[in-house]
Amino acid sequence: MRLLLLGLSLFASCQSLTSEAANQRPPNIVFVVADDLGYGDLGCYGQVEIKTPVLDQMAAEGARFTDFYAGCTVCAPSRSVLMTGKHMGRTYIRGNGGKPLPAEELTVAELLQEAGYATGGFGKWGLGFPGSVGVPTKQGFDEFFGFLSQHHAHNHYPSFLFDGEERVELSNVVPKEGKYGQGKASVKEEYATDLIFERARGFITEHADEPFFCFLPITVPHANNEAGKEGMEVPSYGEYADKEWKDPEKGYAAMVSNIDAEVGSILALLRELGLEEDTLVMFTSDNGSHSEGGYNPNFFDSNGALRGNKRSLHDGGIRVPLIARWPGTVPAGVVTDHISYFGDFFETAAELAGVEAPEGLDSVSFLPELIGQGERQTEHDYLYWEFHEWEGAEAVRFGKWKAIRNPIHSGEVKLYDLVNDLGEWKDLSGDEPEVAARAAMLMTEAHTPSVHPMWLLDHEKPQKKGEG
Repeated sequence: MRLLLLGLSLFASCQSLTSEAANQRPPNIVFVVADDLGYGDLGCYGQVEIKTPVLDQMAAEGARFTDFYAGCTVCAPSRSVLMTGKHMGRTYIRGNGGKPLPAEELTVAELLQEAGYATGGFGKWGLGFPGSVGVPTKQGFDEFFGFLSQHHAHNHYPSFLFDGEERVELSNVVPKEGKYGQGKASVKEEYATDLIFERARGFITEHADEPFFCFLPITVPHANNEAGKEGMEVPSYGEYADKEWKDPEKGYAAMVSNIDAEVGSILALLRELGLEEDTLVMFTSDNGSHSEGGYNPNFFDSNGALRGNKRSLHDGGIRVPLIARWPGTVPAGVVTDHISYFGDFFETAAELAGVEAPEGLDSVSFLPELIGQGERQTEHDYLYWEFHEWEGAEAVRFGKWKAIRNPIHSGEVKLYDLVNDLGEWKDLSGDEPEVAARAAMLMTEAHTPSVHPMWLLDHEKPQKKGEG
């Protein structure tokens, strides 16, 4: 066993955090991660054009975090942070290079699996190709259905998906298909998002009588980069079809509303199965909004008042929505500015499961904040990010302060006061030299050399836009 199961007294303590102390099992966990959804894309975060009634109601019935951050500003490393509970200065996968998560790395899925949870992953993995030690079924998931490669996941009408490591053929036709399955379909019959949510609902139904962890890292509203300006692939523009917008904007809006409807289908299933009060459902995004597939993120103010988007370490690239709903346990209508990030899911899941997480993580459980016990909530000293494309960059947040250094490790520190300058427009490093010096010290403290040399070189190599 790579984790220590706690005794009955601790389990009872964990159960006392819920309003249903009579429950004899730990809560189910459904964790939905959108792909490239911006901080301002949901109605409950200020969106006015795109309709998201389910997620808005979910926020009204639960908690909404205003200061929650992704693990990174692109796909694979953000997921690595989520799975390992280690920030970008220490997690294994620090770029979109396709290297697998090593076997010795303990994932949150393995922790939950060993704690007795049924574990299922449905959507986009990005942490290991078929045949590698990094595939989800070797990293703590009992089953997986979807895309193993992030390149493959660009294609919303792929010719195949993976069931575990077994290739499942679909009826879509993709001429000139890339080696990972990427490309643009000429025959579009099976929409991957529909299949992924269908499989997730089947998993929940199958495991309704036992604790389960349903991980849904979906692939929308990411663009199909191989389709160019037609990359916002969706079966229908729906209610946006008659809008006087360009097609990429119609497609993006339809994708976001489709996410909303599919989350609604999960909530409806939990209600039907009588599992609402036994299940914590969380919704977030892996990084900020993109500018790919012909989509202009400024059209809908996808990142709200935040500066930057995907591939930026300004908050528009890394601050993301987090909504959590658990009727009877998470109070309704909570809006919290507790500062947290992807890596905190590890300790949160451990506390929910009544088990002890390993030492040495960069993770703080946000369960106290969720359940209305903010007085016992532990805070981070700081949060840290790295980005390893182009010349590289790093960022740190501590309290109201946010600092960015570009190029990574060697550039000048730029300092921002997020309370008075949410858009990070005014550099205060000259006015606050001691705070800027502290930020530089924290960046140096947070970074450890990567065990894989490729991340040390990524910032020196030109990257193809949209690889994450």
